[in-house]
Amino acid sequence: MKKSLLALATLGAFACTAHAQSSVTLYGVIDAGIAYTNNVGAQHNFFTSSGNLQGSRWGLRGAEDLGGGLKAIFVLENGFNVFNGTLGQGGDEFGRQAYMGLSTSRFGTVTLGRQYDSVVDYTGPLEVGSQWGSYFAAHPADLDNMNNTNRVNNSIKFTSANYAGFTFGGLYSFGGQAGQFNRNQIWSIGAGYSRGPLQLGAGFLTVKDPNYSFFGDNASSRTATTAESSSNFPSSRVISGFASAHTLQVISLAGAYTFGAATIGATYSNTQFKDVGSEAGTDNSLNPVGYTGGSGKFHNAEINFKYQLTPALLLGAAYDYTKGYGLSDAKYSQAMLGADYFLSKSTDIYVDGVYQHASGKDSTQQVAVADINQLSPSSTANQVAALIGIRHKF
Repeated sequence: MKKSLLALATLGAFACTAHAQSSVTLYGVIDAGIAYTNNVGAQHNFFTSSGNLQGSRWGLRGAEDLGGGLKAIFVLENGFNVFNGTLGQGGDEFGRQAYMGLSTSRFGTVTLGRQYDSVVDYTGPLEVGSQWGSYFAAHPADLDNMNNTNRVNNSIKFTSANYAGFTFGGLYSFGGQAGQFNRNQIWSIGAGYSRGPLQLGAGFLTVKDPNYSFFGDNASSRTATTAESSSNFPSSRVISGFASAHTLQVISLAGAYTFGAATIGATYSNTQFKDVGSEAGTDNSLNPVGYTGGSGKFHNAEINFKYQLTPALLLGAAYDYTKGYGLSDAKYSQAMLGADYFLSKSTDIYVDGVYQHASGKDSTQQVAVADINQLSPSSTANQVAALIGIRHKF
């Protein structure tokens, strides 16, 4: 009897130890606001907006200690609209992220699943739309993906350990097309440095067949094998005319420096939609302008500033300039202002405003109109958007 009790006690102690070495965390963000924009069909528009500073989400994050500094990890992250309860990311259950892998503090982490590319990882956090500026303040049409509009499916990713502030990594996505190794292939590399007041980042991304592999990244997307195959690109005329491009390439750089309560930052990206007209759509919707070659290219430069006026109040200002060349000569000038007040560590209220002016001809070869990210295009060259909201993290 004593031996049985001793064995049971030993087993119980072992179970408690094993449980202590594993963890699963439920986390999330609920972000809701009221927005305004003008010049939509020559009318004003007030509307509700979910996921403004951060996409509304809930997720599960887990880790198991395997011994010797090795851990098994996973993340499953869902996106949703707080105003109607619908799923984000085209209706995918875990459309924001879904991956698992192994991690060591000495070398880094290898993961497999639906993940962020290196532009998002290393330069995205320094863009104002990923800070206090909301998705309205992202670069037009989020053309360089710094605001993380698109994820990468079927990917394997490496993220290094932190070496005195320096990190690096890369991602590769398998195209999954039998006999066509390069089709739908995506890869990216990047590096970052963060030490003291200085932050730096660089990222490179190349995407084959972007209409299907990158913009068509969820279950509701059109595929190249379906009879109704057509564009998965956003409706924004900044880039919608380039849906027939064979390759998307993004080069990005970013930096920020903090002095006292102030931080000044800058980003630069060069985005190219190459060989426009070479990605066929069965109903020709991918090439409505009749492009037969060439590339749609963009320079984008942003400068941003934020000031921690009090421990609870953050103020921000930024300016972004986008210049098209190649198949588009459109220019977009965008100014942003914002304020974020923290009621607690978990809850804040915010106000943001964006003004954009456009000129030249856009990707559809029409006269460019103001086209603030994820809003209906303006009916004129100018557009204003404003937003007030509340965010809670758990």
